[in-house]
Amino acid sequence: MRRLTAENVKLGFIGLGNMGGRIAQRLLDHGYSLVVYDRDIAKAEAVAAERGFAAKNIPELTRTADVILSCLSNDEAVQSVYTGPAGVLAKARPETIVLEMSTISPESSRELHRRGANNGIEVLDVAISGSTPAAEQGILTLLAGGRQDVFLAAEPLFQAIARQYFLLGGPGSGTAMKLVVNTLLGIGMQAIAEAVALGERAGLDRERLLEVLSKTAVIAPAHVGKLARVAIHDYEPQFPLGLMNKDFQLILKAAADAHIPMPATEAAFQVNSEELAHHDRDDFSAVLRRMEEVAGIADLHSASIAP
Repeated sequence: MRRLTAENVKLGFIGLGNMGGRIAQRLLDHGYSLVVYDRDIAKAEAVAAERGFAAKNIPELTRTADVILSCLSNDEAVQSVYTGPAGVLAKARPETIVLEMSTISPESSRELHRRGANNGIEVLDVAISGSTPAAEQGILTLLAGGRQDVFLAAEPLFQAIARQYFLLGGPGSGTAMKLVVNTLLGIGMQAIAEAVALGERAGLDRERLLEVLSKTAVIAPAHVGKLARVAIHDYEPQFPLGLMNKDFQLILKAAADAHIPMPATEAAFQVNSEELAHHDRDDFSAVLRRMEEVAGIADLHSASIAP
């Protein structure tokens, strides 16, 4: 199978949100020719302004694309893009390669593989681990499931957007690994939130507590940057609460199907859901603020930062 280089393939990219838009820009910067589509035409036109082309619909995108990438919000969005008489699987040419990068259930990924194979289309699930800054810098981690020859052919694309990339196994393995990763991400943030609230209640200075905590071995790299932002009460979304909430639901559904108890995940999901109900546009690290509120600490912060 030929390598998917900028010289020999034309890409189609569907879904230009916080992650997708940045990944598409990286591919443009590495010389790839892109035709892009998003329900918000302004997003598509903004990404295509340099060297790309904004398609008006999915059939128009599939006409010229050799490889189609998508980065969508959930299972329902993926189904709406890929299935049906005007979807990717119905309109793409045989031998098209699909790199589906959304965080969805492994079952949905496997179903997409099956449907693609029936139409002569090869699908890899390529789940993304990393934040929007990592996407901008091209240092994401990619978790793939599918055929090894397709994975190896896609390496030039992966190198444009990621620092590391792994083939985990057959269809659905990439999205399954993403749920494993995000279990630790979500529980870890909740654990930090509880520990910080405890430290503050014990009389530790909040700023100093967060600074020192970030230098200990117990804080994962994914959480270190969160502590610096939390220290200045910055909860602008890099990974929104709503997406973490959706991932918690996928994780708990997979656990229920496998009859695996996950009490820590259930507790973290509950706090995430409570914070989401109050601040649905904030970063998932806002659970720390939630724990401060529960502990009665947040009022003190509001008084200290008031003008």
